[in-house]
Amino acid sequence: MYRYALVAALAASPLAAAETKQQSCQYQADVVASIQQARLDRVKERDVPAAVAATNPTWPASYNNAIPLIAPWVYQQKMGDIRNKDLSAAWLELCLKQ
Repeated sequence: MYRYALVAALAASPLAAAETKQQSCQYQADVVASIQQARLDRVKERDVPAAVAATNPTWPASYNNAIPLIAPWVYQQKMGDIRNKDLSAAWLELCLKQ
């Protein structure tokens, strides 16, 4: 339920003039993938924004604001799911359906 509310909130945020819904959802999925990788790298949840920033992400800077919102959802997942599931693909699919 939390995931749906979060995706709805992020999807409702205004898009940049040249940005499509597809691109916005892809950026969000990229954020999820970066957070998932931070979890795999055993980064503490409170350190995730700095750890992701250190990777020099290619998404627009405004998407960094989503990191503290998405990180708790990623960190609630079981480690087996973190290792074996593509959370970004699930996020992208859900986002595009909104």
